[in-house]
Amino acid sequence: MSGGELDDCLHACAVHSGKLVGSVDRRRIELAEQLRKLLVVVTTGSATTAAPAAPSGAAARLKRVVKGASTPASGIPNNVLDALLAVANKALECGYDDELDLALVISDTVLAQRRNSRAGWRLRARLMEALGDETEAVPAYERYLGLTDSDGFGVAAKIAGLRVAGEKDRELLALLRRQCPRAEEFARGPATDVWAEGLAAHAAGDWSGAEPRMVGALLALAAEGAPVADRQELLGQYLELRAARGDVDLPALTEVLALYAEQRRNRMRGPVADPTIGGVQWISLGEFRNQVAGKSVCLIANSGRVGSSSMGAEIDAYDLVVRFNSYRIDAGHTGGRTDIHATIHKHGFNWDQRVTTRLVFGGVSGDWKYSLRNRLVPGAQQFLGDESLRWPVRNIGRLGADVWSGIPTTGFNMLFLLDFLDVSPTLDLIGFDFYESGAYRVPEAMKMPITSVHEYTSEKEWVMQRAQRVTDMRISLR
Repeated sequence: MSGGELDDCLHACAVHSGKLVGSVDRRRIELAEQLRKLLVVVTTGSATTAAPAAPSGAAARLKRVVKGASTPASGIPNNVLDALLAVANKALECGYDDELDLALVISDTVLAQRRNSRAGWRLRARLMEALGDETEAVPAYERYLGLTDSDGFGVAAKIAGLRVAGEKDRELLALLRRQCPRAEEFARGPATDVWAEGLAAHAAGDWSGAEPRMVGALLALAAEGAPVADRQELLGQYLELRAARGDVDLPALTEVLALYAEQRRNRMRGPVADPTIGGVQWISLGEFRNQVAGKSVCLIANSGRVGSSSMGAEIDAYDLVVRFNSYRIDAGHTGGRTDIHATIHKHGFNWDQRVTTRLVFGGVSGDWKYSLRNRLVPGAQQFLGDESLRWPVRNIGRLGADVWSGIPTTGFNMLFLLDFLDVSPTLDLIGFDFYESGAYRVPEAMKMPITSVHEYTSEKEWVMQRAQRVTDMRISLR
């Protein structure tokens, strides 16, 4: 890491803000908004009290602030740290070179100022992975993992996947070297030039001249530590050309493709310990109805109010206890039992906690299935909701975006499902104040923002219209 001065980092943010003026790219528009929020934090100390400013004005004002600012002796302030991390994460989502450079500047600054920042090390690891530098990404992920008690983002699996992928990469290159011995003649030349020569030979119908040059270029790129994405692109082109030949040696090609597929798969998801997901029993809407029929059910909010409620014994007295996403257990306040864990498929919190039933919600079937394949922990659940329970508000209630414009929360999907089934004599919500008392989650999730894509006001109105009894801690729908 180089640099690391806060003033220089803020100046880079200001300059980049000006570059985004007039952009029509959704990701860059979102980045511009995070840069605006950074400006508000730097100028006022609050990200919510100032009126929105155009990117060009934001850039000019931030430059003025930076010019006269000095970094506090204690390091980067917490509110500035959070705002910078939000900018960097949006820049990383953009994926363009300019935005990755900005994320790199922010990463240098955060870790120079806060050497033990968990969020800083996770940002660093994701950035290095995006840049194709896995030799730097893996140690950064390990540093992050060493600073946290809860692996809610699945970093351990990511580390394992990158390591296995690296091993398969080396095996693949060794195999290509054995299959094409002449490649060594070209492995020491400039990789780009050698690759171009190989393509020209292929275009001229000379595969015997093309293949050793292509493989030689791949070996050269690996030797010089070229970004993984660049090497993968050329490797894919080579295999496509090789497979298209009429006289292809199928056993040799199959051996290469098996290693290629293995390293790609491990980069995407990490090794899967148990392809059967531990023999989990899938349940449908009707089978879930039978599970909850006649049972008293309580739904526990991840709210600050629950975290100080002293209601643990009362909560555990219900027949079924439902918890959400990144729930946190403090038995005296929250109760200690979890019968049903309802979670959005995008988050990886508490999937390793043993529960009777796990319901995973998600709007897009393909993404939902991918998350189940990658996040489920074998043996951590006895029952798992199937496709019929994937997205209750939309798929069961048939409430489309024209009726319910916001994306339904995990809590609302679960509550809607139980209300729709209408087979529980007691249906209580504990601590649901819709984040008025703040969040109470596992430590790794406490920094996660309360997203604006949900209609909290509409959900609260829906609940209160059906409430039979309301106290400070409990809303009873039955």
